[in-house]
Parts: sequence; structure tokens; C-alpha cells
Amino acid sequence: MVKRQAATAAVEVDKASFHYKNIKAIDELTLQVPRGISFGLLGPNGAGKTTLIRLLVGLLKPKSGTIRILGQTPSRQTAHLIGYMPQLHSLYTELSVIQNVNFFARVYQLSDKRQRAKRVEEAIRLVDLWQRRKDSVLKLSGGMRQRVSLACAIVHNPPLLFLDEPTVGLDPELRVTFWEHFTDLTKQGTTLIVSSHTIDDAAHCDHLAFMRDGKLIARGTPAELRKATGKSGANLEDAFLYFIHREDKSVS
Repeated sequence: MVKRQAATAAVEVDKASFHYKNIKAIDELTLQVPRGISFGLLGPNGAGKTTLIRLLVGLLKPKSGTIRILGQTPSRQTAHLIGYMPQLHSLYTELSVIQNVNFFARVYQLSDKRQRAKRVEEAIRLVDLWQRRKDSVLKLSGGMRQRVSLACAIVHNPPLLFLDEPTVGLDPELRVTFWEHFTDLTKQGTTLIVSSHTIDDAAHCDHLAFMRDGKLIARGTPAELRKATGKSGANLEDAFLYFIHREDKSVS
């Protein structure tokens, strides 16, 4: 597979804001993500990670500011350019694995039957479920359902993939398997935007942004963020707490 090349950033957010009634979920956030990397959004529940992803995929529209993905405003016309694995899977449990993945392939406009069948098989094999392809989703474990969700999100080989808490509830071995898949995708040129509240996921990302109360409080590579603490042997949890304390001091 040829590595994708492009001059524009995968994601461009300029002073975007969004609120639910009186709750400001995203607060004048500005962000750029280059192509071909795994970019992690790390923060506690309620930090705004899921809202930001919904804005990026076009499910929500910002109240102010602008958002562009792959140089375009998120819309129905850009849906085929992205893959989206939501935190809560949207599978049809009465259908089989292969029926679910084939359905999403059609949604993502893979109209050629031969090409669609090839991509469906490749996606299911990638998540190691080919032997279970005829089983209904209802019969699968939670971890297997997560793998089906991933296959549905990547079946059309999108250049931009959004993963909202993709490893939540998975056992350690399956988490490793998922990140092996994600690493392979970035090597092929796919850009991954991964939201998580776990340090383990954050450590696998090429670049990170720490989020709190709808804002970015820091960003950089995992090594840069650990180094910023000035503490020998600091981990990403130390780095996150460091930037939270620094943010608190700046507003006090």
C-alpha cells in the first residue's frame, strides 16, 4: 500500500466552541494534527474528548470557530473519508459479523461488489474474526464486539480514523492486539485520532494533547510531556498532573 502524502493537516480546529445548554463542552479550542500519525486526546471523563470527536466527524456543529478535516468542512460529503469507532458500539446484534461489516461498507459507499467483498474480508481478518464471521454479534464477547466495531470503521480504508475510547473494557492482551493494528494503520499513512482516559493508550500515541474542561492544557510527544515536568523518571500520569497544577495556578 502506498503511503499517503498531502500538504494540508488531517485536522484543523480554530477557536471552536460548543456547549450543551449552560455546559461549555469545548471552549475556544485550537488544534492542528498532521497526517499519518496517531494523535491521542487524553483527559478525565467530562473533559470534552467525545464532544470534540463528534464535532470532527460532523455529528455536531461548533457554535463558533471553524473545523476542517483533510482540508474540508465535516459533512455528508466527507463521510467516506473517515472511519469512526464510537465509545458505545453501533452494531446490529442480530446480524452476523460479516453482515455488519458489509453493511458499513455499503454505508461508506463501497458500491463495487467484488471490491466490497475483498475489503470486508480483509477487515475481518485484520481483527482476527474470520472464523467467527457467520456468528451473530449477540453471541460474541464484549472484546470481540469491539473488534467488529473496528472492522466496521476501517472496512473502506479511510485516510482518517476516529477512535473514541477504543480499548475500554478490553483485557491487556487484547489491548496490545488493538495497538498493533493501529500502528500498522499509521505505517500505511492513516491518521488516527484516539480519545482515552487511560495512560496505557496515551503511551502508544505519537503525539498527545491533554484535555480538561473543554480546553487543551498541553500537547507534544509523550517524551516531551514527561520531560516538561522536570522530574527524573516521570510518567505520563505525572505529566498530566503537572499540567493540571500549572493550569490551576495560571487561573488563580
